[in-house]
Amino acid sequence: MAGGRSGPRVEEGPGGSRLRVGRSLSIPIEEIEWRATTSGGPGGQHANRSNTRVEVRFDVLVSPSLGPRQRARLLERLGPVVRAGAGESRSQAVNRRVALDRLVSRLAEGLRQQTPRRPTTPTKAANERRLGSKHSRAEIKRARGRPGPED
Repeated sequence: MAGGRSGPRVEEGPGGSRLRVGRSLSIPIEEIEWRATTSGGPGGQHANRSNTRVEVRFDVLVSPSLGPRQRARLLERLGPVVRAGAGESRSQAVNRRVALDRLVSRLAEGLRQQTPRRPTTPTKAANERRLGSKHSRAEIKRARGRPGPED
């Protein structure tokens, strides 16, 4: 796992297992759909016969865990269904953790509020430096011209 983590944060509580996405959202595991399929590519008989590739699916439209603002933000950024998959490992358990971690990161990225950019203006000193360099450059170019009749 990247960053030394051991997978997504799954919390056990009185209402069952919940997947912690951020400070403001935790989703019951029951709202996540799992699907295991055979992974494509090389690997011989093991890859052709074992259902090790995992896809997780979260339906944003019907989830009762989301608030109205969260639902609107996820629908706008990620669409009505958020999917993540993993099939790199030969182990279904490892692929389940990786797929769940990818789902959590996609949901967290979709929920992240972007800070608005405040436009800035150049300082007076920066403007003076820019104009000074323009004037000196103009002087250099003016001095390159042909000498006049008085020279």
